[in-house]
Amino acid sequence: MSGNIENILGFPYRAVEPKSPESQLRERMAQFEMDPGEVILDGKIHRFGAKKSSWYVAYGDGIPAGIFGNWKTGEHIPWRADVGRELTVAEQMAHTRHVAELRAIRDKELQDKHKVAATTVLQIWEQAGLASDEHPYLKRKDIKAHGLRITGDGRLIAPLYDKDGELSSLQYITSEGSKQFHPGSAAQTSFTVLGDIDQDCFVAEGFATGATIHEVTGKPCAISYSAGSLLHTTEILRSKYPTLTITIVADNDKGGIGQAKAEQAGAKYGARVLVSPVESDVNDYMSQGGDLLAFLESPKEESWLVWMDEFCKQPAPIRWLVKHWIQDNAMIMVHGPSGCGKTFLVLDWCMRIASGSEAWCGEKVRSGDVIYLAGEGHHGLRGRSAAWKQTHTPEHLNMAISKSGTDLNTSEGLLKTITSIRDIKAEPNLIVVDTLHRFLDGDENSAQDTKTMLDACSLLMREFNCSVLLVHHTGVNAEAQHRGRGSSAWKGALDIEISVEKKEKDPHMKIIQRKNKDAELSEDKHLELTSVNIDGWLDEDGEQVTSAVVMESDSIAPQYGTQIIKDIQSLTSAWEYANCEMVDGRPYLSNSAWKEYLVTSEGKSKAAASQAIKLSDKGLARRLYDSHIVDDFSNGVRVIDDLISSTLCIGRNGRKVVET
Repeated sequence: MSGNIENILGFPYRAVEPKSPESQLRERMAQFEMDPGEVILDGKIHRFGAKKSSWYVAYGDGIPAGIFGNWKTGEHIPWRADVGRELTVAEQMAHTRHVAELRAIRDKELQDKHKVAATTVLQIWEQAGLASDEHPYLKRKDIKAHGLRITGDGRLIAPLYDKDGELSSLQYITSEGSKQFHPGSAAQTSFTVLGDIDQDCFVAEGFATGATIHEVTGKPCAISYSAGSLLHTTEILRSKYPTLTITIVADNDKGGIGQAKAEQAGAKYGARVLVSPVESDVNDYMSQGGDLLAFLESPKEESWLVWMDEFCKQPAPIRWLVKHWIQDNAMIMVHGPSGCGKTFLVLDWCMRIASGSEAWCGEKVRSGDVIYLAGEGHHGLRGRSAAWKQTHTPEHLNMAISKSGTDLNTSEGLLKTITSIRDIKAEPNLIVVDTLHRFLDGDENSAQDTKTMLDACSLLMREFNCSVLLVHHTGVNAEAQHRGRGSSAWKGALDIEISVEKKEKDPHMKIIQRKNKDAELSEDKHLELTSVNIDGWLDEDGEQVTSAVVMESDSIAPQYGTQIIKDIQSLTSAWEYANCEMVDGRPYLSNSAWKEYLVTSEGKSKAAASQAIKLSDKGLARRLYDSHIVDDFSNGVRVIDDLISSTLCIGRNGRKVVET
């Protein structure tokens, strides 16, 4: 990688030495207002802070990693040290194993605390007397006790039950309304239900809100005692009652946390979401004279099913941000090996959209807001952005960039992203995640972790009515260069998939569309990285700093030597032998037909024929691939060189061309 950077910058690249893992962990925890003091990376739980409610557990061997959080709030944040380079496959596997071990340590500690607390809360609950409807808090909220109990010092006791109906926690409520969970209990995954669940059920945050809804409607209401537990409560209800109609009534708090958590639960488990019409909750809405029953029984959203005649009545052409390449409201992935220039390409797209440029490589560009979630390489991005602005001189960029990465597929990371976008009052048309693995909590090869990431991206798309573009790496071996690394679920979920190819030390890039779900595949684009001296940028020795921008380039013509000419002749004969098959307007040759031809017509052994058609070996297929004559396509190869493709399509020797 450093060699490629040096070619772009024009002077030796010196990486900044990362801070010690201990310092990095302390700085990460400081972002969440946690101060652990001395940090010990020994794989053991360490508690600190008020009442020892904060904790961390971390390893120092291999690639240092850990998890930290707070027992009281239930939050937990994964962390991995920056070692100043990409991880090897072995290091990635070791890191995944370490993370699993850390989670197991945390989960066991949490389970032990919950077991001790469950025994205590059961004793407290059984010994406490029933609360009266005349309790000051209940009178002020104008609700009934519904079986609440009371402590000796006059606090209300609200019970919380786990998914199996076992008492697992208590919430204590003072006359003034201050609330506290029983220390160490499983409050985040517990809830209470008022009424008997039948066909309909409400879900609300807080006892007063839940009791108000239950009394006004006469319908059951499941009470989550914090915004964070709405997801758990809705999940349990949906798993127990698959056909249940669930309506989540969210608090309207200043930070938008209640609404965000409710919408996340609603999207994931198929629940309707209502947000309090006034700031605070629906108990306050009713106390201010609002018609709560009318609000709760307001018309539901249109039916999930719609008649086909109505569905196709109105024209609905595809909307594009970059015509034929970046679709509006779509899931997109751009992948390629390290150093191929994929970030240069994506940055060029983003800044054209954000600046209102008219076109990209002859394709129309529609202006809009862009959010660029950058998990790495901020120093390099600063220079690349400056070089682009200097080259294209935009008046303004409607574009914001994150200061660091976050785990998008966790509730904390997703909420942080949504609230940050709202804070700057952006209305993004495109959100870029660069690179995917810097924003993924888990393993990109895991179908389960992949699903959680795709769910998070889908939620962002729905929340902001925008497209999400993932920047990802390809696999290591040659056969994996045409697809994103990891689970096959990535490709299945994409609307558009794009490959970036570039030979080492060659400024030319080839942009290939591998998938376009709603339109025809676009023709390949050819770009090149052009060096730019950044005005006013000098390094510590006073030497000019340079970066690069992508510019349109002519097609890269293959260099035909004697061997390649022979290879083309062999390919042509094999294609004719296979009845001149065509796919998407291009000559196509399956691996099985190619192998049969080499054995039958060229006299190769089956083993030699198999070797010849493998892209992973330096043989016939690989030479054609490296010369940009064919690409890997659906268990075979497709001719992508325009001249050779046109020649073959004439129908050599009078053979009929078969389109499949």
